[in-house]
Order: sequence, then structure tokens, then C-alpha cells
Amino acid sequence: MLVGLKAPAVGKRLVIYDTETPKLAMRMTHTGVRAFYVVKRLGGVMVWIKLGKFPDMTCEQARNEAGKVLGEFAKGENPAAVKRAVKAEMTFGEAFDDFIVRKRKRDGSTISDKTKRDYTDLVRLYLDGIKGKKLSAIERNEIKAIHARTTKKSAAQADRVVAVVSAVFTFMLAHERFSGENPAARIQKNPAPSRDRFLQPDELAPFFKALSESTNEITRDFFLLALLTGARRSNVSEMRWADVDLTAGIWRIAKTKNGMSQAVTLSPEAVAVLGSRLAGGGEFVFPGEGKTKHIVEPKKAWATLLKNAGIENLRIHDLRRTLGSWQARTGASLPIIGKSLNHKTHQATAIYARLDLDPVRQSVNKATAAMIAAANLDKR
Repeated sequence: MLVGLKAPAVGKRLVIYDTETPKLAMRMTHTGVRAFYVVKRLGGVMVWIKLGKFPDMTCEQARNEAGKVLGEFAKGENPAAVKRAVKAEMTFGEAFDDFIVRKRKRDGSTISDKTKRDYTDLVRLYLDGIKGKKLSAIERNEIKAIHARTTKKSAAQADRVVAVVSAVFTFMLAHERFSGENPAARIQKNPAPSRDRFLQPDELAPFFKALSESTNEITRDFFLLALLTGARRSNVSEMRWADVDLTAGIWRIAKTKNGMSQAVTLSPEAVAVLGSRLAGGGEFVFPGEGKTKHIVEPKKAWATLLKNAGIENLRIHDLRRTLGSWQARTGASLPIIGKSLNHKTHQATAIYARLDLDPVRQSVNKATAAMIAAANLDKR
């Protein structure tokens, strides 16, 4: 049975308990490594005592070894295996230091210096109380208490603190430096505050004026397309010419954040912006100099644009909300707005599936025209 087991997904572990010997378990990592453990609560902490790896150790040998360990527990003794495990186990502080040095992103590169500083600050400010504790001694209730306490100061910061703890434990488990449970797993995050910010009528004119005066054509057109299409920032960043049909006025996104594909209708204004960029060639509409070869989030350019326009508290993502808001102002229905912005809701999915792009195009064009009119651009 153990030979034919399918390895779990990356970051996951498969645990199978023996039907003959209580507290004996076999755990399999995503790399296919299988090992036998005695799982026992000790001093309020669940301890995983490693017996050996399969197939070097057979099931029968594991049962015999588990019987010896459990027998020592029954006599009130602390098995030597437990003593060795506890002595060798890292503290959270040691595990964090190892995590910071060895953690890699999906592309194999190290995490940035800024991320390292941010993580280190979170540990220093909020997790000093557990730095000296062995990993197995850190309990879920303790992390929940830290989360609740930090939430009183900052809900977002509290969620980041738990995320760091979870990341460290996940890293240790994945590299078999720890065999217990992740005490930060599945701790519920604080609800994100709803945000209804979008460009107001009196902000459109200064916004477009600041855009027209921008000397960086790439970021200027990027912000314009983000507003005129209502697409997510990441999708606009990754826009490829191969996915754009200027004649039909369609931009096809293979996969968006919610896992769905999307056909974005392009208004005449959006087509004009894209048409002006055709001469640049290349794979991406908005090329960049980094590893991705396309523009990423242009934070500095955005900050400069807002400063020149005299606009405060506006994020790039709010441009997406702006299109939806102006669609609503010009009479579009909620299903039409949802279709154009590729929203995924249980209630509206069935309706969206029956909508074609004609009413969506009409809605987007109407909203775009209204924004242009509000900015007095149609009179120039």
C-alpha cells in the first residue's frame, strides 16, 4: 500500500495512521519521502517522534519500534528519542534566521532585502515572546492571542504577523527541520475594510491633465488603459500584443486573478491608445527592463501623477473601480458591470454566462464618453 501512494501537492503532507498500532503514523512529503512517527501529546504539546524512513524501515519494524517508545511512556519515562528530538529542535528565533537566509521565491531567487527587513521588524515588534521557544512548544492559542492583541493596533499588521509565523513553520516542515503542526495555520484573517474610492467628477480633469503632461509614455498609457478597460493592474502589466485585436476591439486574457478567462471590450479611446503604441513592437504592450520583461507596478510614477493632479488617497486599483462606478452612473446594470470587470460571484455567474459582449461594449463606451465629458476633454 505504501509503495503506490501518490505524493501530495507542494507544501502539503499526507498522514496515514496505522490501524494496528495506536499513535503510529506514516507521513509523506510532496517530494515522496515517507517516514514513520509516533504521535504523542507531551506536556500539552503534540510531539512527532521519528522512528525511521520507509522503505528502509518496514511497517512491521515501525510497529515494533513504536511499541517500545509507547512502552517507555507507559512506565512514566521520557524516551531517549524524545529527549534527542527536543534537544535538537530549533527555537522560533533560530528557525526564523534560517528561513530568512534560505527562503526562495517561486523563480528560485532569494526574497528581497526589503522583505527581509519587513519580516525582521514584525518579529522584533510582535513576536519577541516566542523567539526563544522551541517550535513544538508554540501553541495555536498563543498565536491567536498575538493576532488578537496586534489587531487592536492594526488589523493588517496582525494578519502579516500570523503570515510570517505560518511561513516559517511551513518552511521548516517542507525542509524536514520540524515534524509537528503549524500553529498559525488556518487562523482567520481580519476582514479587509471595504473601499469605495474612485475618481470623482471634479478629479477627472486634473487627472487627465497630469496624464497628458507626463513625459513617460509607457506609464502614461498604462494608467490610461487601466482606467479605460477596468482590468486588473497585473493583467494590464502583462498585456501581450498577441492577445489584442484592435480591429474587433477585443483584448483576450487567458487567465485572470479569479481563475477565469476574460474578453475585455476596448472602447474607441482604448483602441486609440493601443494603436499609438503599435510602432514599439515587442511581445508586451508595456515593456519593462526587469526579469518579467514587462512593466510591474509603477509606484513612483503613480505618486508623481497624483501629486501633479492634486489628488489624494487614490490607488491604481481604484481606476478599475472608477470604470464600474461610471458605468453605474450611466445606467448600466450590475450584471453588465460585473461582466465587464470580470467579477466572479455565485449569484451572478449564471447570468454572466448568458451575456454577450454587445451590451457590455455599449456600457463601457458610454461610461468612457461620460468620463471624457466630465473632464471637458471633448471640448478641446
